[in-house]
Amino acid sequence: MIRNGRGAAGGAEQPGLGGRRAVRVWCDGCYDMVHYGHSNQLRQARAMGDYLIVGVHTDEEIAKHKGPPVFTQEERYKMVQAIKWVDEVVPAAPYVTTLETLDKYNCDFCVHGNDITLTVDGRDTYEEVKQAGRYRECKRTQGVSTTDLVGRMLLVTKAHHSSQEMSSEYREYADSFGKCPGGRNPWTGVSQFLQTSQKIIQFASGKEPQPGETVIYVAGAFDLFHIGHVDFLEKVHRLAERPYIIAGLHFDQEVNHYKGKNYPIMNLHERTLSVLACRYVSEVVIGAPYAVTAELLSHFKVDLVCHGKTEIIPDRDGSDPYQEPKRRGIFHQIDSGSNLTTDLIVQRIITNRLEYEARNQKKEAKELAFLEAARRQAAQPLGERDGDF
Repeated sequence: MIRNGRGAAGGAEQPGLGGRRAVRVWCDGCYDMVHYGHSNQLRQARAMGDYLIVGVHTDEEIAKHKGPPVFTQEERYKMVQAIKWVDEVVPAAPYVTTLETLDKYNCDFCVHGNDITLTVDGRDTYEEVKQAGRYRECKRTQGVSTTDLVGRMLLVTKAHHSSQEMSSEYREYADSFGKCPGGRNPWTGVSQFLQTSQKIIQFASGKEPQPGETVIYVAGAFDLFHIGHVDFLEKVHRLAERPYIIAGLHFDQEVNHYKGKNYPIMNLHERTLSVLACRYVSEVVIGAPYAVTAELLSHFKVDLVCHGKTEIIPDRDGSDPYQEPKRRGIFHQIDSGSNLTTDLIVQRIITNRLEYEARNQKKEAKELAFLEAARRQAAQPLGERDGDF
């Protein structure tokens, strides 16, 4: 069991408003390739109560019911732990959510998105808690899914971070990978996510640096926000007693210039929410300049500038983008201790491509069968229903 407390500094569970008993909320899932859709689900769940506990399934359970996960269970535990709305993480949570689990952790109810989660034999994993009235639903975040992200990685196209139409190759892949025989297509398409000021406000802390806080600036792509990023930001956070970390996110075209291929996998708006959801980050600069200039340092009153052990690519004119903070003596290189990179994640996907395709086809078939059984059940006279699909 991993307790986070509220915010990066941690803390004990607080009572509810007016001194009432705190409402404890349960969420569970695979949380594989954690993205802002997962974070938004947990944000909504946390808003329904006072204390959020998140159960994360093991690799073995996921492989049994869905197929091979991209990340290991230890990586997934730590990724969920880093989301700022999570108070506590329960490793090795059961795949099927039961009343016994809710009672064990003193949770009032569980929360899940408005999509279907089925066991290997096609049963609703939340059937028991739904029947007991201890189930709440939150809105699924449109425009992102693990399936879509996998597709972006497998196809070397830049359609996901440009205004061009979906390429014929991408469309063909989307149809074969995401569409079930019945024609229902859960594929979210190419970057259908539409950023709004309200969504940014929901994710942002809205707090400015306070007197006595150390303002630390970091910059990069932060693409497919992963455990390597979390380890780096956690190390940066430990540099000061009261840190205020500002993350500068480069424009898509800038990232593509220094990384090439089809990077970034996530566009700037998607990367913004992913980074804002991290408990170690206080603020994000959307479309930060590649070079850390004197103007930028003065504007944000930066005390320290940090970069990981990855190679620093020269600016377009051949200059060192960190020459100004180095000149001021405020530049620090941080060894996160993690060797995970976006490139390695893509390699994991490519290596297991056929297994991931089979996993998604299997998932679609199960969902179609479940929906058909539910339709038949609803069509029966009340006296003939057995209440079991």
